[in-house]
Amino acid sequence: MITRNEQNPVTTGRVATWAAEQLARAAAGSSAIRLATLDEVPAADLAAVPEAYAVLRDGDEIVVVSNDETGLRHGLLELADRAGAGADLAGTSPFAEQPAVPVRGLVRSFSSVDEDLSWFHDQQFWTEYLTWLAASRFNRFHLALGMQYNYGADRHGATDNYLCFAYPFLFDVDGYDVRAEGVGADEQKRNLEMLRFIAAESKRRGLKFQLGLWNHAYDYGRDSVHRYPITGIGPDNHAAYCQAAIARLLTECPDIDGLTFRVHYEGGIHDEGHEVFWRAVFEGANSVGRPLEIDMHAKGVDQALLDAVDLPNLSPVLSAKYWAEHVGLPYHQASIRAREAAKPIPAGHEMKGITEFSRRFTRYGYGDFLREDRTVDLMFRVWPGTQKLLAWGDPAIAAGYGRLSTFGGSRGVDLCEPLYFKGRKGSGEPVGRDPYVREDLRLPGNREWTKYRYGYLLWGRLLYNPEAEPETWRRHLRSTYGEAAGDVEDALSPLSRILPLVTVVHGVGGSNNGYWPEVYLNLPISSRVHSQHYAGDTDAPANWGGVSPFDPTTFYGIDEYVAALAGGELSAKYTPLEVASWIEQLVADGQQALGRAQQVADLADPQVRRVLIDLEVLVRLGRFFAGKFRAAVDYSTYRATGAVDSLESALRTCRAAHASYAEIPAIVDGVYQQDLRFGIETSEHGHWADRIADMDADLAALTEELREVEGAGQAGAALPAAPARPATPGVEHTVPGSFERGKPATLSLEVVAPDVVGATLHYRHVDQSESWRQVRMELSGQSLSGTIDGDYTASTYPLMYFFSIRHRDGGQAFYPGLAADLSNQPYVVLGSATVSG
Repeated sequence: MITRNEQNPVTTGRVATWAAEQLARAAAGSSAIRLATLDEVPAADLAAVPEAYAVLRDGDEIVVVSNDETGLRHGLLELADRAGAGADLAGTSPFAEQPAVPVRGLVRSFSSVDEDLSWFHDQQFWTEYLTWLAASRFNRFHLALGMQYNYGADRHGATDNYLCFAYPFLFDVDGYDVRAEGVGADEQKRNLEMLRFIAAESKRRGLKFQLGLWNHAYDYGRDSVHRYPITGIGPDNHAAYCQAAIARLLTECPDIDGLTFRVHYEGGIHDEGHEVFWRAVFEGANSVGRPLEIDMHAKGVDQALLDAVDLPNLSPVLSAKYWAEHVGLPYHQASIRAREAAKPIPAGHEMKGITEFSRRFTRYGYGDFLREDRTVDLMFRVWPGTQKLLAWGDPAIAAGYGRLSTFGGSRGVDLCEPLYFKGRKGSGEPVGRDPYVREDLRLPGNREWTKYRYGYLLWGRLLYNPEAEPETWRRHLRSTYGEAAGDVEDALSPLSRILPLVTVVHGVGGSNNGYWPEVYLNLPISSRVHSQHYAGDTDAPANWGGVSPFDPTTFYGIDEYVAALAGGELSAKYTPLEVASWIEQLVADGQQALGRAQQVADLADPQVRRVLIDLEVLVRLGRFFAGKFRAAVDYSTYRATGAVDSLESALRTCRAAHASYAEIPAIVDGVYQQDLRFGIETSEHGHWADRIADMDADLAALTEELREVEGAGQAGAALPAAPARPATPGVEHTVPGSFERGKPATLSLEVVAPDVVGATLHYRHVDQSESWRQVRMELSGQSLSGTIDGDYTASTYPLMYFFSIRHRDGGQAFYPGLAADLSNQPYVVLGSATVSG
């Protein structure tokens, strides 16, 4: 029995009522449960933050206490989950939790009328899906419309434009004759009613509803052949129509909490003078008269846009990319690639001048938006470039994001879900969203998302509480995988860490359109094979040796590493060979657990078979990438020294790596679609089998190069051996509470190992447009100290810093550096004591 004060608007609200219904269904009256707010239970140990909750005992009664409905939702659904797993709630001990990350969002994109209209109109799908998001402790759902095309950046125009320029697919606007051809009044009405339903059901579950209107182009130009041409609109009435349309949309859908806009040119509005159009749209939103969050995709945002959104009912937020358009490790890149630096705007490039040139450094990270006196909040969005298809589940990485998604005082994170962009750019097929073709593995009825329940659960629960007890997710694993649950967890965790690591170190393309590590399109190691595909977003020559990491401060590129080793100038940066060894260990750990799982798993269960197949693929991808890193170092060594044995090793290692990749097609034969379509460009669709021909060409070039030098009797000197990285840095550091703006900031290390001989302090503002500075630290007794001068601290930015430690044998280490699970922050962020604004 569940009781509450019927006069309390929190305990009787629609979210609390819905959550209480879920618990009543799961527990079936096994215990007396009461809902309360802190004023009704003053003794509750409740943190004074939104969404905190406590579960108490009052005799035989369980009391769930929170000061807001979403907090009550968490407590009630936690009890429901325990009851559903067979726990007797009468034995519940008191506990309390509070959120680590204020915004924990999930993004679903409508990308294809052929593959997505079915789930968009499916109320049963939404009921089950949104319930799982709520149980996983997400607190925001973002439905993205028009995100699948990139105006002015895609090589081709648009075909499938359904809901892309959304308004005429939902309603007519008085005073305008704007229509989507082929979409009648009944279809508009059905779409609008469905949007209202999605928003209301999100809100009912305690999920703020964010509608993403990522495109405002009515015509994509170039070679566009729109399936639903937009008529009655042109440059003269575009802004005014959108102003009126956004006002009607918000009036028709009162449960919309916020809007997300892509405000740079790829959203359909040219950079030059963009503030004029967007001011009209913002005024339309403001005119509705209710508070709204306006989330502006941060790429290319300038002060003119910030001024345009400064209206009384609007709360602006910038949403930056976490790791370019990919899933990386949990920390934020210590620096951006050199190619992301700002550049002058050349004549004739006004359409994209701010985004691609003057504020280029905002494209793939937090840019210069984290000033302590900022007037606009910032959050992050994790894009889907790295992995879209295979099962994922690493508690360490998810918890790392839970600790680091509030970097620099930011508000949190939106996560793009699995299968994101399936069928985009006109590549979709009717009833084609389910990627499985084997009947026993298919998930019909818009249930393809259920394969990924575990991943949703980890992300949501560990963003809420990075210290959550493992039982939080193990209940689900036991119910899904039975006796194999522990082994599936132990296999998924290390194997899920591989592709985020590869993404960070092998930064061959920032865009999700051109780089898909999961179904990797080969970049050659040989300098004789040219990759036109990757040439647009990596420096020449486009081969493995020349690729910059996405974080070139923390990791070496391959040619960079070999040059430093040859010149005796190796720093503390992590090397490609270290990365290869990490991947090899992750593969070994994952494969061992996979072997155990295969022995005890119920192979009659389709979900068990799905995850075991995916784990086999991840093992091969890990072997492949580890081998590629090693082979690329060998080849770069050969190029630097002429040492033929290095070329022989490169060929041997590359052949083994490619052989591992070549095992994948047999593993997935008849399992997945032969053309996994997430777009129309080369790296947006295809299959592992398609990629092998390019790998064979690379091997052939290496083989020919070796044949030539062997025939010439060529030989070369070997490189010196790299000093081993110390097992520990050999120092300790106490992080100060803050620094004083305009005053010197001295940072100290205590030496705790006798072979430490020196250190360097590396520091910069939390501003990705800047470069790192270094100070050689002075040794006094057992202390090393370095000072950041007062001119540098006289800034409104926080500081970030790390140390490189030199040991007597030549080895170097970072402090704090990366932990064994690769899920911490390898530097320190320090705020000022005089924060304003």
